[in-house]
Amino acid sequence: MHDLDASLLNFIIEASTNMPSDIRRVIARWREREDASTLSGRAVGIISKNIDMARNQRAPICQDTGMLTFWVQAPRGTDQRYLTAAIHEAVATATRMGALRPNSVDSITGKNAGFNIGPGTPVIHYEQAESDTIEIMLLLKGGGCENQNAQYSLPCELPELGRADRDLDGVYKCLIHAVHQAQGHGCSAGFLGACIGSDRAEGYAEAKRQLLRDAEDINPDPRLADLEQRVMEHADALGIGAMGFGGRVTLLGCKIGALNRIPASFFVSIAYNCWAYRRIGVRLDPASGAIAEWMFRDEAPANLGDDPSRLPERSVKRITTPLDEATVRSLRVGDLALVTGVVHTGRDGLHKRLMTEAPPVPLTGGLIYHCGPVVIKDADGQWLVRSAGPTTSIREEPYQAEVLRRTGARAVAGKGGMGAKTLAALQEVGGVYLNAIGGAAAYYASTVTGVEGVDLLEELGVPEAMWHLRVVDFPAIVTMDAAGNSLHAEVLQRSRERLPETLSS
Repeated sequence: MHDLDASLLNFIIEASTNMPSDIRRVIARWREREDASTLSGRAVGIISKNIDMARNQRAPICQDTGMLTFWVQAPRGTDQRYLTAAIHEAVATATRMGALRPNSVDSITGKNAGFNIGPGTPVIHYEQAESDTIEIMLLLKGGGCENQNAQYSLPCELPELGRADRDLDGVYKCLIHAVHQAQGHGCSAGFLGACIGSDRAEGYAEAKRQLLRDAEDINPDPRLADLEQRVMEHADALGIGAMGFGGRVTLLGCKIGALNRIPASFFVSIAYNCWAYRRIGVRLDPASGAIAEWMFRDEAPANLGDDPSRLPERSVKRITTPLDEATVRSLRVGDLALVTGVVHTGRDGLHKRLMTEAPPVPLTGGLIYHCGPVVIKDADGQWLVRSAGPTTSIREEPYQAEVLRRTGARAVAGKGGMGAKTLAALQEVGGVYLNAIGGAAAYYASTVTGVEGVDLLEELGVPEAMWHLRVVDFPAIVTMDAAGNSLHAEVLQRSRERLPETLSS
């Protein structure tokens, strides 16, 4: 199989950088439905532009290339050990090239393996194929949406929705509840894969397999087809919108499967996927390993996006770091902030350290960016940022208020918003939360003009290290301000009030 290595590497890079044709069409329709003058409309404009930039630059669509999961159907007699070794080598090479972020971390020590190879990573499922070709499907599912997965054991009581019984109406309530719970944390608008039945482990596995379906197909089971359509129609009525900003579109797809169960158990397992739906497939010639056919590549895609700066303007505030208190207190929820200056990335590892240690660099008036970028060195040995979108901020809620007080930082950027403790601290210190557009990693990388330095790289690894990035016109929406206003709390409350309405039809 002399072409296998090249085929697998090309396959993985395509998955990370080139949106599938069916998802591209779904997002084009999403953009048509949203009002371009709204926050959700602006977000979809940036998302569309990002998809084009990632493809044209061969850069990751989203910096969180997630847990790589492969499904392999191979003819009888295929050497699975040989194929696994080839997949591992292709994953490591793609990581070194900056097409994947090094995400494989030792669960005990926290040490980053560096090349996405380790116990349990990547995930590879094998099945025997009926044909003579080797079929491989790959899903890159980031942590932000993976953390919004859900599993329900019926019957159960659901807030605002009542009792979910062991029937399709009960399943429907679980699916709507999962969409509501995700809000903007999973980079909405999103997709659902779901499984009715089986045990806990296989139910989750089947829910994720449902995400391998074509986004535009119709379920062959008419009962499940009706359920999918019902969920799609009523999820949008919640008004969660892009990134949880509020809007017309909340769900882009719903795929449901059913497996037999034992009488004592009735599980509904849900795999939530963000709009950055990076799923692709190939069929390989079993003799040469060459790609014989691409799946979900049925056209030469036209550009989706337009320059977001041409969209109708809201209140635009240009701000420069380090920030002073008066500037920050002048910002209000709904403002579009264009940030210029140095921003400092910080995720889970850094926030935990900052509870007991001084920051590696002064952060007075600074902006902490919840981001784990894809960073490589160029031919001259200089750091090059390939992708730099936001990660989910709510993970830092246990730390953020104290970190703001201890460091003097005045701004936090991320996605999905934060909670009451952080909001109170923003009021106290004169701070602001800036919601960047989740998944738009190529677009945000284009605002980075240089890497000023990096701290804690050896200790924490690339995603968790503290990168000091110089940016120009880095765009983000003010969603929590120093006056105590939170767009996230407002949208959450409005959508909660609408939950009972989803039961009326």
